[in-house]
Amino acid sequence: MNKHSAIRIPQSAFQTREILTPREAAEYLSVHVRTIYRLVKQGEIPGRKVGGSWRFKKDTLDEWLSWRGDSFQNEKE
Repeated sequence: MNKHSAIRIPQSAFQTREILTPREAAEYLSVHVRTIYRLVKQGEIPGRKVGGSWRFKKDTLDEWLSWRGDSFQNEKE
């Protein structure tokens, strides 16, 4: 196997971690970290406060995105 045919593994931490910080969640969702704090304050994004800091489950964010996408499609129809 040469170096060009090797399988490459993503090096991003949020792709291997299941629990994300607000900064990692923002990077994962491609939004500004202030947007994460605003959404969680408004109760629009699922998260938990642990020891005074917000944490987000990656799979829950994925479900939230799917739900938001389905909701958005229904609103357009």
